Amino acid sequence: MTDLAQGTHAGHDHAPAAASSMPAPSSPDPRLPRLAEIPAFRDYMATGWGTPDRDPKLPAGAAEAAAAHRARLSAQFPGRVIAVAAGSAPVRANDTFYDFRPHSDFAWLTGCAIEDAVLVLTPAGSAHDATLFVPPPAYPGDTAFFRDAAHGELWVGSAPSLDDWSAALGIEVRALGRLGELVGASSVGGSNGEVLFGGAPWHPPFDRGAAPDLARVLAELRMFKDAWEIAELRRAVDDTVDGFASVIREIPTAVERGGERWLQGTFDRHARTVGNGPGYSTIVGSAGHAPTLHWVRCDGPVVPDELLLLDMGVETRAFYTADVTRTFPANGTFSAAQREAHDLVERAHRAGLAAVAPGRAFSDFHHAAMEVIANGLHDWGLLPVSVDEALSPDGQHHRRYLVCGIGHHLGLDVHDCATSSYEAYQGATMAPGMVLTVEPGLYFHTFDETVPPELRGIGVRLEDDLLVTDTGAEVLSDALPIDAAGIEDWMRAR
Repeated sequence: MTDLAQGTHAGHDHAPAAASSMPAPSSPDPRLPRLAEIPAFRDYMATGWGTPDRDPKLPAGAAEAAAAHRARLSAQFPGRVIAVAAGSAPVRANDTFYDFRPHSDFAWLTGCAIEDAVLVLTPAGSAHDATLFVPPPAYPGDTAFFRDAAHGELWVGSAPSLDDWSAALGIEVRALGRLGELVGASSVGGSNGEVLFGGAPWHPPFDRGAAPDLARVLAELRMFKDAWEIAELRRAVDDTVDGFASVIREIPTAVERGGERWLQGTFDRHARTVGNGPGYSTIVGSAGHAPTLHWVRCDGPVVPDELLLLDMGVETRAFYTADVTRTFPANGTFSAAQREAHDLVERAHRAGLAAVAPGRAFSDFHHAAMEVIANGLHDWGLLPVSVDEALSPDGQHHRRYLVCGIGHHLGLDVHDCATSSYEAYQGATMAPGMVLTVEPGLYFHTFDETVPPELRGIGVRLEDDLLVTDTGAEVLSDALPIDAAGIEDWMRAR
């Protein structure tokens, strides 16, 4: 997924928004009659129910990893109370909601997805105690069991109890209504700064603004993936590669009918089956749509003789996402002009990959790839200035055809760690445990009159996911070829 221009942090433009950390007062579904006021019905609904399986469905190792993450955060804020909210599903319309996805900081610290939950860390000696506050589920015997569409078990399915969550997560779990016991309104928002708020936005009276230091520290801690997180990212990448194969097999159908959306739907169905779904809006750009960096509209045809740019990533059930891009000839064979553009991007990509290693500046792979792009464009006669002038801070003419950055951190968010400081992100050196993307490209729009006709409408991007190791870097997505001949062979083998 293309990042913002190098030198600025990527925003959370693909992360699901959270409406609030506290639930709105529940109310009966307006389509229901006032059943709770009918004694016979109410009494009948309170009896005759068994107990469904309410075990929380957690990814293996998630609770243990979250405990280690909390310990790392605790060490950064000795003596401070920390509260991190999971958030709520955004409203689509009326009583219809988008899918819930917890705030990434909350997921990192708990390993679970509970809507409206709040994690509170309170000082306990040299560390912190963790307490999770959750909305209690409504079981048989409570009229909310059949009236509350947000928490009634009849509506939402089997719902773990507070004790179930406590046993699964290894921490104390209390009802959300008791949150004020640890995060009282009198201690919040004042000048003493007793509570650090983070995660999703909060409702009053608990918050008057999240703590920027907390968001920054969490982002910078999350830059360094532990063994469990790396395993999740490997799974995300492997599942994504399988998703590419599924999409390639559907190209003939997409050409005949369905177009870009058929391929987008193919990958999204695959991602939803093996994980939570896509980690960001799947990009499928055919022909003149390929140069559009975030072409998520996907409302065009798949043109057989044109390029097909696929930018896709599976999000695992633990919320870690891959981010991989390849550009394919829809008919299986690159034309001369398409291959020339692809070859230049490949050379830039290999230069960028070679510049990823511990101890090197984070910006090294950006500059390495850009230098190759600028030289290639100059050789084609597309730059109005010399290569040196184009690469200078006051030039950047080559960026007309590559306006985005060359890579970004990857993890729980596709543009991970975005609230880090400049010094910890672009101004830092790469170190073992970081996972990042390298993604050079060339984007020649159909209406760009500075390029010759044969290049107009060509968009090429190559993007791989890399783990920085002690001695260099491992390309996690290397199961997909990056050279034109290899891509053609890979397509034929599907």
